[in-house]
Amino acid sequence: MAPLHFLAAAAALILAYGAVAHEHHDDKIPEGEGVSPDPIIVRSRWHVPLQTLGALLAILGYFLGHAHGGRQFAPNVHASFATVLMLLLIAQIVFGVYLKFHMEQGIHARIRRWVVFSHGVVGKIMPVLSWVQMLFGGITALGFCRADHTGQCLAHFIMGSAFIGYGIVLLILLLVGQAWLKRRGKSQEWFDSLLIAAWGFVNTFTEHRWGGPWVKNDLQHTSMGIVWFCAGILGIWLSRKRDGRPKRNLIPGMVILITGWAMSAHPQGLMLSTHVHTVFGYTLMAAGAARIIEISFVLRDRQSVDEEGEGDEASSWQYLTPFLLCASGFLFMGATEEQMALLSGANVSHVSYILILYSIAFLLFLFVAMLLNLYAAHAWPLDKNIVMKTNVGVGEGTANGAPRENGHLDRRMRDAEDFELEGLMTDDDEDDKPGIKHSQST
Repeated sequence: MAPLHFLAAAAALILAYGAVAHEHHDDKIPEGEGVSPDPIIVRSRWHVPLQTLGALLAILGYFLGHAHGGRQFAPNVHASFATVLMLLLIAQIVFGVYLKFHMEQGIHARIRRWVVFSHGVVGKIMPVLSWVQMLFGGITALGFCRADHTGQCLAHFIMGSAFIGYGIVLLILLLVGQAWLKRRGKSQEWFDSLLIAAWGFVNTFTEHRWGGPWVKNDLQHTSMGIVWFCAGILGIWLSRKRDGRPKRNLIPGMVILITGWAMSAHPQGLMLSTHVHTVFGYTLMAAGAARIIEISFVLRDRQSVDEEGEGDEASSWQYLTPFLLCASGFLFMGATEEQMALLSGANVSHVSYILILYSIAFLLFLFVAMLLNLYAAHAWPLDKNIVMKTNVGVGEGTANGAPRENGHLDRRMRDAEDFELEGLMTDDDEDDKPGIKHSQST
């Protein structure tokens, strides 16, 4: 149930994500008017069918999960959490059916406002809860994370999921979230630093049982929490200029790099675990270094590749940090004590295991990128006339033949061509060239 439910819920989340940066078209606005006569929001015709299909698959999976034979399981969190998910799914269905009736008169006007809010909240948290349920399913199937292993499992799966979530959020902001950041009046590093400081504060007081002896890696985990908190508050301070405008900084990238270095040297009991943790640390260091290079040399402290900070096209380099964060998350989740003991006993090499984890990261990143592209294509369809103009000649406009975000060729290139041809053309020729005539008239 969980994987199908997660896919359907994730698709619904992306399709229902709030309006963010896009190119503003004005070709449908009547003369003298401020807005076009179109509806403010046009919902996709696939919204209800996809929601219905996802609900049916989830309900079917729920009952099939209680009808299986073979291995038996003691009472576990996966079974208990399934009931919570089903209750939320039923509530989501009820909300959706109510909204479908479009009852907006009288008391329904107030009820509808809360139902819309609740419908959105449940739809947004469902992918996260479904991800948790999938993890619970894998843990339960193998009988892991019981007794003394519970704490270690929690640390790996929570932090690993946090890295994956961080990578997905960076990808969302990169592809469809630039205007949201601009409206908030804060740089991306302000939010990153705030979360880093909060996470460090919690880690400082939870990685060691205060009053008891310091065991295993308690000191290293606690010191890591301290450096996260200190770096986070510095990053918050550096995220604004003297006049209050947002400013990029390198602190989050440095924190990721330092954390990767620390984890690469984390002492382990098994050689396989040592190798996996080392590659995890190197991957995290690469993510931090890529972030620093992106801000310093690719963006040069700008919000995006577009100087106005509103472009919807990202540099190829900017995909590197989100992917490496996702890969590091899978590596860390796959490095628990019980997993390492199982693989070591089966003579699985660290190279094969790491390649499999990277393959899973590639597939997840592809899935998220496809959903974001689907949402962007539905929310802001490209003007076909503009696309045809930008594709007339390969290489026109920008390097590697990529069209510009605003769909127009470089004006400077047109002016240069006009200047070069001006002395070679007769008046009759100029009349036959509307582009040249327009350039001279302006």
